Amino acid sequence: MKKTLAHGIATLFIIIGAVMVSLYFPSFWQPFEYKIKDLMLQSRGEIKGDTNIVIVDIDEKSLHTLGQWPWSRDMMATLLQNLNDLGASIIGLDVVFAEADKSSPQSVVKTLGLPFEHLLDYDALFAQTIAQTPTILGYVFALNPDAIEPKGIPKSAAIILEHNRPEFSSLLKPYRPILNIPPLQEAAYSSGYFNTIPDSDGVVRSIPLIMAYDGIIYPSLSLEIARIALEEKQIHIQYDEQGMEHIALGEHRIPTDFFGRMMINYRGSQHSYQYIPAIDVYTKKVDALHVKDKIVLIGTSAAGLLDLRSTPFESVYAGVEVHANAIDNILHQDHIAKPVWTWGVDLLSITLLCLLVFALLLLPSAMLSFITLIVLNTLLIGVHYASMVDYGILFNTVIPILAMNSLFIIGEVINYFLEIKQKELIKHKFASKVSPAVMESILTSGETVLQGIEKEITIFFSDIRRFTALSEASSSPKSLIHLINAYMDPMSQIIIRNEGTVDKFIGDAIMAYWNAPVDTYNHADKAIISALEQLHYLPTLNAKLKENPEFSTIAAMAEEKAMPIIDIGIGINTGIAVVGEMGTENRSDYTVIGDTINLGSRIESLCKYYHARLIISHFTKAQLEGDYILRFLDLVTVKGKNEPVELWQIHDFNTPQKEPLYPQSYEALQKELTSYHEAIALYKEARFEEALHRFKTLEQEPNKSNEGIYTLYRERCEHYCAFPPVAFNGVFIHTSKG
Repeated sequence: MKKTLAHGIATLFIIIGAVMVSLYFPSFWQPFEYKIKDLMLQSRGEIKGDTNIVIVDIDEKSLHTLGQWPWSRDMMATLLQNLNDLGASIIGLDVVFAEADKSSPQSVVKTLGLPFEHLLDYDALFAQTIAQTPTILGYVFALNPDAIEPKGIPKSAAIILEHNRPEFSSLLKPYRPILNIPPLQEAAYSSGYFNTIPDSDGVVRSIPLIMAYDGIIYPSLSLEIARIALEEKQIHIQYDEQGMEHIALGEHRIPTDFFGRMMINYRGSQHSYQYIPAIDVYTKKVDALHVKDKIVLIGTSAAGLLDLRSTPFESVYAGVEVHANAIDNILHQDHIAKPVWTWGVDLLSITLLCLLVFALLLLPSAMLSFITLIVLNTLLIGVHYASMVDYGILFNTVIPILAMNSLFIIGEVINYFLEIKQKELIKHKFASKVSPAVMESILTSGETVLQGIEKEITIFFSDIRRFTALSEASSSPKSLIHLINAYMDPMSQIIIRNEGTVDKFIGDAIMAYWNAPVDTYNHADKAIISALEQLHYLPTLNAKLKENPEFSTIAAMAEEKAMPIIDIGIGINTGIAVVGEMGTENRSDYTVIGDTINLGSRIESLCKYYHARLIISHFTKAQLEGDYILRFLDLVTVKGKNEPVELWQIHDFNTPQKEPLYPQSYEALQKELTSYHEAIALYKEARFEEALHRFKTLEQEPNKSNEGIYTLYRERCEHYCAFPPVAFNGVFIHTSKG
């Protein structure tokens, strides 16, 4: 009953959350939806484009032969005339001629102030050719205000009728048209804009078929060419209460979104349609069969002319072929769209799928539930794929998949915490590792702690400093072992007394952890308390060792160097680890493994680098409830890790101590840390010169609590002042373990 209730609450929250995200936060999921639909199109594969649509390509070969763009208008006139002579049905220009041809003989002579009336005017020649050929001009709308005053209106032969038009239209409203020069515009039968507006990720998946400029609706080049090809005089625009619904050319119904955009059902990658180099048309080397009675689009694939787009199939795609696909879709009524009613289906599918997952979570077999979940995911994607490819209807895929998989993960976590029963463990596995109170809890709980589980723990590593020197100064191996035992025993007792588990001794190092095998309240604090108690006990321990004749040679070496016999560095980290019985059938141990442990070891090894005795990660710091004197050390990536970790030094408990671990008074330390953290703030903001001044000042102060850290940051700031970083994020990369 408890499990069912928990799963029911989780299901309700997931359904409500998924519906809210679907309706009100499209910017969150839409980019992922785009990618899924792109993959579906790619999985569908290439479809041959309409052979009655061809592209005359102003390609690199044509530019190399005929010269740089723009070509003179007499050359363009020849190109149009040759296409007309070859029997082209419609010629669409994916090019705008917004300025007069200054290479025209009449223009050149006129500029020189000489008589020019008898000379050839290339623009007039081009206009005459446009008037005598089935040419549809192209132009561009500037969508946003710029410094140029709007001038002129486009020319369109289409009759546009609106049905049920709302008070406020949702159509795109551009700022101004960028038109062909008047002689060309007046000579043309009609024209259409060739704007393509990419989605937020830069991919062109749709084009606006109509726009409203100065209260008048104008068709795109693709729509106008399709209208003429279908021999329709009228374009019908149908609205509903939500906005625009569709566009109709006679019996041809074109689904659009509320803004008048048609999603393009791409045939495939570039060259889905026949490309004819412009130079071949210009020099009449084209077979008439390739052009006769066909729709011809003149555009460019040359990289230098900047008419390249990104599509679901290719990141570099000729813009003119986008219009070819659009015309193809309209003529063959082969569309993909998302009708309004699909939103209701999307919300219903979210609810039904989450209810199915709720039922799965109640199954006794986790493996069966997982397999069924995979089947549900596969079935959903398969249905959405078939709907798009076979019927041209789009449904949202991301939100339903995210909802049911999130619910399944949350449900399995609930199952984990409510159902896992642990067996009773053998006493000798923990007799030397934990306190009697913890041992009693393990023995009486009736739970199996030996089974491997993932659990949050706090890991502790300590290491004796200058152990090699101690080994060399020791009078005998036996004496060295006695020294280690004299150190290990009290330190282990401190850990056990604070409910920790001593995992192992690694030479002169101690590895311990908290919150396993049984839960430990405030495990991060208990680890810190143990570490500070050990550091406070070290002077007493060193005094005892100094008085012991067995360690006289070691004591002499330490006294000569003005150092304690034993000093330690401690690293502490908190995170998820795998906890359980590990090893072979004949030899095993209860221990912990995972990145959390590796990071804890790396942190301990950095004590030398940062001249600190106790360093913790920000994961541990976030869990602390006790009050300690903390110093931010660095934001680093350690060897073997990519994500940055904050390192913090703990000086002591945040109370005045009779024998503190720092050299100055409590008040002096607080003042020092305040100045230090102000310097760190400047360093993080890449204000290196100001930070350098602060660190130099701190470095010169007497009785510093951490002299080495000031030297370290001074050197860093000096380096960055001399060699300013391009993009400073404050992260320092450690390429070695210590």
